[in-house]
Amino acid sequence: MVTTAPPQQKRLTVQVNCLAADTTTIRSLDWDRDRFDIEFGLQNGTTYNSFIVKGDRTALIDTSHAKFRDLYLQTLKGQIDPQTIDYIVISHTEPDHSGLVRDVLELAPEATVVGAKVAIAFLEDLVHRPFHRLVVKSGDTLDLGQGHILEFINAPNLHWPDTIFTYDHKTGVLFTCDAFGMHFCSDAVYDENLEIISPDFRFYYECLMAPNARSVLAAIKRMQALPGVQMIATGHGPLLQYNVAELIDRYQRWSQEKTSNEALVALFYISDYGYSDRLSQAISHGIVKTSVAVEMMDLRSADAQEATELVSRSKAVILGLPPTSGNGAGEIQTILGTILAAVTGKQSVGLFESYGGNDEPIDPLVSRFQELGATQAFKPIRIKDTPSEATYQACEEAGTDLGQTLNQAGKVKQLKALDADLEKALGRISSGLYIITAKKGELSSAMLASWVAQASFQPLGFTVAVAKDRAIESLMQVGDPFVLNILEEGKHLPLMKHFLKRFPPGADRFAGIRIRPGVNGSPLLADALAYLECEVTSRMEVSDHWIVYCTVQDGKVSDPDGVTAVHHRKLGNYY
Repeated sequence: MVTTAPPQQKRLTVQVNCLAADTTTIRSLDWDRDRFDIEFGLQNGTTYNSFIVKGDRTALIDTSHAKFRDLYLQTLKGQIDPQTIDYIVISHTEPDHSGLVRDVLELAPEATVVGAKVAIAFLEDLVHRPFHRLVVKSGDTLDLGQGHILEFINAPNLHWPDTIFTYDHKTGVLFTCDAFGMHFCSDAVYDENLEIISPDFRFYYECLMAPNARSVLAAIKRMQALPGVQMIATGHGPLLQYNVAELIDRYQRWSQEKTSNEALVALFYISDYGYSDRLSQAISHGIVKTSVAVEMMDLRSADAQEATELVSRSKAVILGLPPTSGNGAGEIQTILGTILAAVTGKQSVGLFESYGGNDEPIDPLVSRFQELGATQAFKPIRIKDTPSEATYQACEEAGTDLGQTLNQAGKVKQLKALDADLEKALGRISSGLYIITAKKGELSSAMLASWVAQASFQPLGFTVAVAKDRAIESLMQVGDPFVLNILEEGKHLPLMKHFLKRFPPGADRFAGIRIRPGVNGSPLLADALAYLECEVTSRMEVSDHWIVYCTVQDGKVSDPDGVTAVHHRKLGNYY
């Protein structure tokens, strides 16, 4: 069954499918959504998946986004009488999954809301009406009858502090909400085509799960104690049925890689206050791009001992400013005091405002950390208006700068490790000099590149190697447009020096540079020898770089007699 919204709106459809015995999914398909969470771009839309499990009693697992209110409720009523819902299981309280809980409770006022302790507390502020509740923790079960015994697993920080997984012992279906999901909208209910979904699966992991890699490993360990997972019913994207073992293994392998790094950053935020959650995600995403590990902890649900232990293991501490008053502010202030007492002068500290309207003043905290002798991880991020795409980009770049600084000692060791003859031989591979420029919405960026090579005739295409910790990497996902500006020998030094500069987070990289917009919207450098307008077709991961394959749509040479500037290196283990 498919119900479609009016054609003048963005495409919103609802799809209903039977997954297993007495188990149905209502998938809300958001075909055209192009921004989510930390404002990272979506190439393939997204879905919000909800589930009905019927035994002698009925459980609804998660709801949908508020934009689907009419479509979702109409579809729900077509599947069951809402008054027969006995339990509403809340995997976590992020609005894209719990946005219609209040509406469902209006239809099923006697239903019991099931969730983690923190989730129930959050819902009291969201629902604003009395409701029956059942707090669950790892190992707790709920018998629906007919063999449907639901077992709950705590999975905090994946990616909200109140996340739980739900396992149905009859069907072997594990409901995981955000974990193992992806922003990928299609009519395909399952993961039949692994090749097509793999880039979105990895991108989603890097953006939302990598900052909590230790929590991912803890959740997988709890999953391994289950009798046997036959299907993973995710909150976003296709459900995992054909590649369950492979995709769990990827999560485990990627998370082990993230946690193996000696450098660790502790990031404290408040998931339900202001924009703290989104801003913290942007900062953490920038950090993990540099292969530095991040552990995120919600100040509202943090334990004082755990917070102290996390700070003691970290080389840097990032703090989203909490509210000074209001619900739970006293407990938060206590945890804040614990963190302040645990920070030492050997650590780096970064602060960002949450734009919640009642933030802790930033300057006294800056002074406090200066008195301790702590290094400034980045300039305090002060939010004076509703965060924009540019704000999130500045946060991501601040995180990347911090990660690069923490990695510096390790890079020096790597530089010294290569054999001198090998270094010199590798350095004899020469390459041209190019400036890559990209623009998407409000966001723009640029970088100096030299690892560029033509890769195909039909279609015309080339590859470019982009370091994982480059700011522009976020604007070079599959489907993204950009421009390759080719520098001219004898005229390349001004542009080369400009784009080799270290730009502060959020800085305009094109200030003082002559540019004009290309057909694809990305900047063309007026002083370049030639340009190629391109689109990213695919990406391949190779340790510290992405090999990005692009197809060319347009191009022009300004001087037919001009020669491309060439870069010769003496050593092959750095640019």
